[in-house]
Amino acid sequence: MGDLLWSPSEEMVAAANVTAFIEWLNARGHNFRSYDELRRWSVDDIAAFWEAVWKYFNVKSPTPYECVLRDAKMPGAIWFPGARVNYIETLLSKGDGAKTAIWAAGEEGTAQKISWGELKARVFKLATALRDLGVKPGDRVASYLPNVPEAAVAFSASASIGAVWSSCSPDFGAASVIDRFSQITPKVLFATDSYRYGGKVFDRRAEVKSMIDALPSLEHVVHVPGAAGEGAPIAPEAISWASLMARPAVADFAFEETAFDHPLWIVYSSGTTGLPKPFVHGHGGVLLEALKFTHFHLNLKPTSCMFYFTTTGWVMWNILLSGLVAGSTVVLYDGNPMVPKPDRLWALAAETGMTLFGASPTFLNGQMKEGIRPNKLYDMSAMDSILLGGSPVMPEHMEWCYDNIRSDIWVTSQSGGTDVASAFVGGVPTLPGYAGEIQARCLGVDVNAFDDSGNEIVDEVGELVVSQPMPSMPLFFWNDEGGHRYRDSYFDTYPGHWRHGDYFKVNERGGCFILGRSDSTLNRYGVRIGTAEIYRTIEGIAGIEDSIIVNLDLPGGTFFMPLFVVLSKGQTLDDALRQTINKTLKEKYSPRHVPDRIYQVDAVPYTLTGKKMEVPVRKILLGAPVDKAASRDAMSNPDAIDYFVTFARTQREYPMAAD
Repeated sequence: MGDLLWSPSEEMVAAANVTAFIEWLNARGHNFRSYDELRRWSVDDIAAFWEAVWKYFNVKSPTPYECVLRDAKMPGAIWFPGARVNYIETLLSKGDGAKTAIWAAGEEGTAQKISWGELKARVFKLATALRDLGVKPGDRVASYLPNVPEAAVAFSASASIGAVWSSCSPDFGAASVIDRFSQITPKVLFATDSYRYGGKVFDRRAEVKSMIDALPSLEHVVHVPGAAGEGAPIAPEAISWASLMARPAVADFAFEETAFDHPLWIVYSSGTTGLPKPFVHGHGGVLLEALKFTHFHLNLKPTSCMFYFTTTGWVMWNILLSGLVAGSTVVLYDGNPMVPKPDRLWALAAETGMTLFGASPTFLNGQMKEGIRPNKLYDMSAMDSILLGGSPVMPEHMEWCYDNIRSDIWVTSQSGGTDVASAFVGGVPTLPGYAGEIQARCLGVDVNAFDDSGNEIVDEVGELVVSQPMPSMPLFFWNDEGGHRYRDSYFDTYPGHWRHGDYFKVNERGGCFILGRSDSTLNRYGVRIGTAEIYRTIEGIAGIEDSIIVNLDLPGGTFFMPLFVVLSKGQTLDDALRQTINKTLKEKYSPRHVPDRIYQVDAVPYTLTGKKMEVPVRKILLGAPVDKAASRDAMSNPDAIDYFVTFARTQREYPMAAD
């Protein structure tokens, strides 16, 4: 049980969106006296809860829905059959005129302001242009753009006409992007020639050429000039962004009337066990989850200004844009959050009037090391909430926010997944906040900790399991004929229940704790990375026979990601080979893929079925006894585990590489 750090004022409770929702429900025959009672009802009768969300937010459909939930099985739940909703139509209906919809900023200069009227005008122009280019509902539109307004406009335009959006950020190498986009055969690619990070401009023309060559489905490439400025076309037949924006204004735009389960976007898993899984989410499911999450768990209002530090290659970018569905302003930032000075984001917060600031605990670690005190540097009076996510939150992160931003600020954490484009557990503005805890399980999410036998447990660490469908669970995985990969990913351990792959604990008062991954996915600075793409890269380097990599969550919210390599006979691990490994991973994928340390080992431990034993190795390196972490009888080479046992015993404190 953590110490009590914060309690909402009576005024905050009274003005909270979730309070208004409870009052609305009670006026219709309910008698909810607390958030816990509301949450319990929301999972005891999920159909009634989601219909209440639909009616409370007055979701429009030109055709009535036949029922709320036709089949509650997982996977395969069918929500609101018969309804037709377009996510972007609802999102763009929440503001108008000169009110600011988007602030956009980078490492240099002041923030650019885009009004709701300007945003709609750009979206309608681009959507009409895409239709003229032959883009039809269901066609895939891919993006290789940084976190700039053009990316938000391109997404909104694509989805508004029923095209399916998919995005990678330009810090991804060509191989990583091709792994993703080749699965979905896009018709259109929005691409930049360059981006800026850490004060440097990175040319991406070669990467874009590789993508175009590898994606024969492409019919059109749209060139969005990057940090390097205007230059030659990114491809011979490329269409310039400027030419699309020079089109006449669209006076009467018609949104595509998409079915509730029409695909909205495709986002990707990290690629731990092969090619990244392409999650397909639908217009209606994302809309209902966004309405619920932004209003009841982030407490956003039309007067709010939301920010989360993210790239376009992470689902938090999609969630950031969903702030518009509450009528709020959203802030986009493209670049290094510590450049040109470590206080860059706090300066941006003061400039834009941010009310909600979102970042990872790792970012706060950097602020602590630099001795940054935002409230001594800038006016933080507008900021009323802090959202921490991407990795486990420690009590010292929360305490730092109270000491250095505002003593009465609402500090919350959330945890969900790219898989559901939402949160399982998160903040509640009417509940107290305790050190190191996530406040509560989210509304409409039947999430619990299960032991190995499938029993629900309290105050013990178990697997995070969701026992009833959520509207934003994937409709399917792209190219997953028969749904086998989908079922194997989540439903093979507890049939009929979604096993997410996180260690999870709920205490007696409902406080929640995410305790790291229970599978082999690497959580690196808040972004999940797959081991498979690392193996595919480094095991192609001359002299490397085999490898295994893990990421360790350490006290204080830090990480240590060691790579262990088996070398060819006569080969030694010298500085030149280390540099080759790091350079290859950085250039082909991203800086996040670069390990903190590289060690030479004689053998990688394998199971009898030929799988690398990543999870047991991680457990052993974190201090678990070998007999609790791995069964030697289930190993093809039992002696290989001994190196890691010795490594853990002799390594008193894991060395940390510089960020």
